[in-house]
Parts: sequence; C-alpha cells; structure tokens
Amino acid sequence: MSLDPHRAITGQAVARLLLAAGAIRVSAEQPFFLAAGWASPVYVDCRLLIGRPRWRRSVTDLAVATLRRAPACDFTMVAGCETAGIPWAGFLAERLDLPLRYVRKRPLGIGRHAQVEGGPVEGEAVLLVDDLVTDGTSKAAFVRGLRQAGAVVEDLLVLFHHALFPGSRERLADLALRLHVLAGWEDLLRLDPAEGMEKNERAVLEAFLADPLRWSGAHGGREG
Repeated sequence: MSLDPHRAITGQAVARLLLAAGAIRVSAEQPFFLAAGWASPVYVDCRLLIGRPRWRRSVTDLAVATLRRAPACDFTMVAGCETAGIPWAGFLAERLDLPLRYVRKRPLGIGRHAQVEGGPVEGEAVLLVDDLVTDGTSKAAFVRGLRQAGAVVEDLLVLFHHALFPGSRERLADLALRLHVLAGWEDLLRLDPAEGMEKNERAVLEAFLADPLRWSGAHGGREG
C-alpha cells in the first residue's frame, strides 16, 4: 500500500526536526528501556522539540494540517497526557482556539474528575495528545480517565509512533481510538543519508527493526 504523500512529507519534516534537535539517540551497547518494558537501542525524546520556537511552531503547524486532512476528526477540546503530551496539547489548543485540559496517569484526590485537570470535560469531544506511542498500554488509563469524567474520546494524536511492538494498533482499536501520527521510524530511514542518521547508527536501527522482539529479549527487555 502506497503512503499518503501528505503523510510522507509530514513524516520526513518531523524526522528532520528530531535529528536537528538531537532527539534521536542510539546506544546498542547500553539499551534504553521503554516504559512498557521493551529494550531498544534507539530512543526518541520529542520533548527536545519544545526547546526552540521554530521547532515547536513547525510541529504544531504539521499537526494542525494532519488533523484537518483526517476524515471524521471533529473535536471541541484538546487534552494532553501527563507529562510529555501536555505542552503539545497546549500549543495545539492555542493555535486552534480551543479549551485545554490535561489528564493524569492515575487519579489524585476524590471525585469523578480526579484524573482530569483544567475544568470539566463532560459532553465534550476531546482530542487526546501525547508525544509518542509504543505499545498503546499507557493510553488506556488516559482514555479511561477522560471517559469516566464524561468526555467523548475518539481521536489520539502523537508526534511519533514506534509501531514495532505487538498490540499497539489492536489496543487502540479496542479503545475505539483513531490514531493520527506525524512520524515513525520509516520516515527517518527515508531521509537521504546525507541529511539522515550516521551510517553506523542507521545500521543499528535497521538491525533492531528487523526483529525488535528478539532484540529486546536478548538485551534484557520484554520478549512478547
């Protein structure tokens, strides 16, 4: 299946920004352990894109364009996932002139809205925003918190999708979420070598992508 040309342009633009920000880190000898327990030789730190106005404006522009092209994507409020999704939700809400909330990983305090901060969400169609998704496990808690507070949550926007580990799309489908992605590993690999990753780093990434479950298990992470 051919890639949507708009998605390809967006993905490569975000990949270039991630590289410019130093947000793609490669370490084959000492792997990174992701929140879901997977071991990986590569780590994406989207938070570094917050650091410069041009970077965050560019990503926000691309996110808005992605959402406007998406069919049946209609929302009245933006909510950021604690913690890395909060600034991106803020940038989007400001650009779209929409109310902003954020949702915690777990409830604090007492009451129906204990997990959601910033005001009520009851009856609102909420766009959930996070920096990335690995296997989709953590998103269930955020969605549950918003829905228990009365929100309608059907769309999730992330800057980066690992799209390597099993269950990601299935878990999001079980949550009845449409996933909107700005970039993934394929976008980094599509860049011209002159502007992309170093040759040795690219080789590490390609070896990992060939069998991420085996790589993870062999380096102390989850195997499945």
